[in-house]
Amino acid sequence: MNPNTQLLILRGIQLFSLLLIGIFIYVMVKEPRTLWSGVSFLFALAGLGILFLLLIFRYSDWLQAHTPIRFLLLLLMILFMLTVVLFPLLLVLTFFIQGIQVLRREGLRPQNLLSLLFAILLFAYLIFWPQLGDWQSNFAGRMVYAIVGLWIVYGLLLFAIYAISALLNLIHRRDNQNFDYIVVLGAGIRGERVTPLLAARLDRGIALLKKNKKALLILSGGQGPGEDITEGEAMARYALSRRVPPEKILVEKQSRNTRQNLEYSRELMERTHPRVAVVTTSYHVFRALLIARRMHLPCKGFGAKTKWYYTLNALIREYVGYVSLSYRLHIFVLVILSGLLLLANILPRYLH
Repeated sequence: MNPNTQLLILRGIQLFSLLLIGIFIYVMVKEPRTLWSGVSFLFALAGLGILFLLLIFRYSDWLQAHTPIRFLLLLLMILFMLTVVLFPLLLVLTFFIQGIQVLRREGLRPQNLLSLLFAILLFAYLIFWPQLGDWQSNFAGRMVYAIVGLWIVYGLLLFAIYAISALLNLIHRRDNQNFDYIVVLGAGIRGERVTPLLAARLDRGIALLKKNKKALLILSGGQGPGEDITEGEAMARYALSRRVPPEKILVEKQSRNTRQNLEYSRELMERTHPRVAVVTTSYHVFRALLIARRMHLPCKGFGAKTKWYYTLNALIREYVGYVSLSYRLHIFVLVILSGLLLLANILPRYLH
């Protein structure tokens, strides 16, 4: 290959890498409330990796003359490879430990078993699933094994993209964004008192209110079983105890779920095309934003901190909630992928 052709190929690879990074930036600026934020982030990482390798290739002669830097790069590559190899086992261990902590601190309830169950199933998939493939001697068995394996990989990849997208939507350059309304989503209360989880949401909303002077605070939540008053009223009392001026507070008392939180809160907004911030617990932000997007409600999400040991368990629950919202799309994708896999294996048999 002559030098000019080689240089042209390298330039093309560089432009392609920069295009991947540019797509990620565009998605995050235009509409981050979608799984495309996570997908484009992974592509951007791939683009950065390609650019890094091109730099190493371009300055290979210089690196040969600087042994310490070459040794450092080699060490980083080894660490990266070890991380890739050990990541699945570390993931299993993390979810297993967190699952045990959730059960110890929150009690043995079905919703608290998600993290532990995920760790057990992922461990079984990594250790025992490959061995099942060796037992498939006939074509039909191999196809069933391949399709089920495809579904599992798709589900794990979708979960990873969901988690990345959720994390990206929690990142903001600043809190002061001239919001008109700050909507704090309700959670369960005890009698008339807010729980620590709901208090954390309120504290985050109040902190945002202090940075956005013209904003109004919408406290959204109806009355559920075992609650003596509406969540919105309990939230208002809490806000007033934190010296939030009464004229800055709007209370929504009818909602029973996240969609209703957003629908009924929007009815309280008098300004046209308002700038809206939605505040909820960090692991719940992305699903709330997806619901708001379906409602054509432009907004940004801000997360309140919660106990770390509970976050992974709650993230799985949020992921299940997301799948329930968009299961038709993913069933369609799985049917298409499964059909293509079948065709790729059946056609060669007939062609020969």
